[in-house]
Order: sequence, then structure tokens, then C-alpha cells
Amino acid sequence: MKIGIISLGLIGGSLFKCLSRTEYEIYGVTRNKDSIAKAKHWADNVSDDINSIKNCDVVFVASPISKTSEILDKLETIVNPDTIVLDCASVKEFIMKKSRPYKFIGSHPMAGTEFSGYDASFKELFEGAKWVLTPSKGISQSDIETVEKIIRKTGATTIITTAKEHDKAVSLISHMPAIVARAVFMCAEDNPLAIKLASSGFRDMTRLSMSNIGMIEDMMTYNKENILIAIKNMVNNLNVIETIENTELFEKIKEKRQAMYSAEGKNIT
Repeated sequence: MKIGIISLGLIGGSLFKCLSRTEYEIYGVTRNKDSIAKAKHWADNVSDDINSIKNCDVVFVASPISKTSEILDKLETIVNPDTIVLDCASVKEFIMKKSRPYKFIGSHPMAGTEFSGYDASFKELFEGAKWVLTPSKGISQSDIETVEKIIRKTGATTIITTAKEHDKAVSLISHMPAIVARAVFMCAEDNPLAIKLASSGFRDMTRLSMSNIGMIEDMMTYNKENILIAIKNMVNNLNVIETIENTELFEKIKEKRQAMYSAEGKNIT
């Protein structure tokens, strides 16, 4: 099977590195000349020509959210109707609105770091992660099984849902926290002593404030309504737990949070 991966940043690069060590024939596409040279250490079929993936059976589009629709449009005149195409964007509903002449499955690997670019990619990125699929109309069970088999090679497990439900969920666990991380930093940055004393708690709480700026802008553009609802929800919960006397609630939160992750930090729910 031939698999194409368009855009070799953190997500695409990690997928490229992981799948290049499998039985699949991998084709990579990136406009970054430096990334092309580095990627050729993993697989030979890497170029800046999007037409190089025209004979692939499955194509992953791992470009930034704002560029995804443009690339999906280009693929309409490149791949054949039986090609399975997946995006990797963290917002799904706006992408799923348009019907495609190929087999389109929305997807979102729930993995990443605060870093970006090919140099930040690594083949173990998806191990133990959840990978969301939002199939479009006309996608068969066989098509889904083909994709799931590929995703299992990365160490991830699939979850199938709708684009609408996906966007609501990620606003709560990814998009809103990225905004809040910046707000937490802003609260402390004008206090020199606080910044000097800041240790692991502040470091971990504000890690997402280092996320790619373009990605944050895309989140706010394409999932703004859900993010604003999530922020209001957070403010309401702050009002609920504003008293330190609410120890029973705190204990329940602690227990639920502890049960979510393994010792290695993987979501086991």
C-alpha cells in the first residue's frame, strides 16, 4: 500500500518517520528544502511536488488548519475517487462541510508538543494516543478498517465521532487550556519575585503558552464559539470552587484526575 503525507511538521513528520519503518510505501510532500533532505534519511520518496502522491491509496494532510481546505481542494484534481484522504486538523466541523470527489475521513491525532516543525517530530509521538475519526458520507466500514490498521501502526487507538462533538470536546481539553495557559502567565509576569520563584507547577501549567502562534490563531478562528463557551464554563467552575473549604469537591477532582492517566502519562479512560 502507498501512503502519502503532505506537510512534514510535528504531526506529519512524526507520522512519516513512524510509517516509514513499516511495510507501507511512504511518500512525503513538503515545501521546506531542509526538511526534504532530512526526511530522505527515512524514505526516498520525498519532494515538494504534491503530484507525487497521485497514485497513493491513502493520503494524510497534516498542514496547519488554515491551509488544510486549500490542500484538500487541490487533491480533487490529483487523486482518484477511490483514494482515502484524511486531514489531521484539530477543528473538524468547517472542514467536513464540503463534499469531496474522493473518500474523505476527517481525523485528528490527539498528540503533540509545544514545539513545531520537522525537527520537533519523532516516530513515537502517537504511542498511547487517541486518534479521532469523523467519516464523511459514503465511507464504508472497509475504508475505516483500512485507516484503523494504519493508525494502529503508530501506537494510537481510534475513536469515531461526529465533527460537531469533536470540536466541542477539544475546545475543553486542548483549545481553551491553550488560551488559559497564556492568561496564567500574564497574571504572574508583572511580579518579578513570582517569576523568579516559579518552579515545576507554573512550568507545567503554562507549557501550552509556548504553542505555535499560528495554530492558536487558527483555533480561535475556526472553533471560536466552542472556545468561548468553554471559557465561560471554566469561569463558572472557578466560582464554584472559590472557597478552600470545599475539600470534598477537591478530593473528588483529585481522584478522577488520578484515574485518567497511567504512570507513563497516557490517557487510559
